[in-house]
Amino acid sequence: MKNIKIQIIALVLIVATAVSCNNSSNKNKLNTSNDTSGTSEKVVTKKFSISPIITHYLDLKNALAEDDSKGASEAGKQLLAGLANINIDNIPAGSMKQYMEITDDTKENAEHIVDNAGKIDHQREHLEFLSKDVLDLISLFGSPQKLYQIHCPMASNEKGADWISDSKEVKNPYFGKDMLTCGEVVKEFKP
Repeated sequence: MKNIKIQIIALVLIVATAVSCNNSSNKNKLNTSNDTSGTSEKVVTKKFSISPIITHYLDLKNALAEDDSKGASEAGKQLLAGLANINIDNIPAGSMKQYMEITDDTKENAEHIVDNAGKIDHQREHLEFLSKDVLDLISLFGSPQKLYQIHCPMASNEKGADWISDSKEVKNPYFGKDMLTCGEVVKEFKP
């Protein structure tokens, strides 16, 4: 009988110890998960997106396709404002230098388009460089939406030039209504 009592007491102690250890382990898991969520909230940052740049670029490109020099100038102002409002804290550290170089060129080309309302040929010259900048940004950060790279072999004194569109339908910003459908889709970007 004494052996049974000792065995029962020993069993109760083992069970109590196991339950106690299990509860302690669960508390540590809860604390760890709370600590992890607090840490992950600090570590997780918003994914950087070039959406504002793309939106204003498309407005500018569309204005030039419609031979609207003043509209292109206004869209250029919006593009500059969009660039100024981008939170660079969200840019991945390894891409920061390239981003800054590309957007310095983007700003310069947008400023030329803004400052030359009424001089559509000059605006279109800078669209060529601006389009290269936007293509570089897409290569660096990916496309925020379905986009198309369209090439016109006649643009840039028949050297050819590209632009970005959100539609497969060709509306040439380099020639506007004179040669609106000159060009072909050469690449599709997916988000």
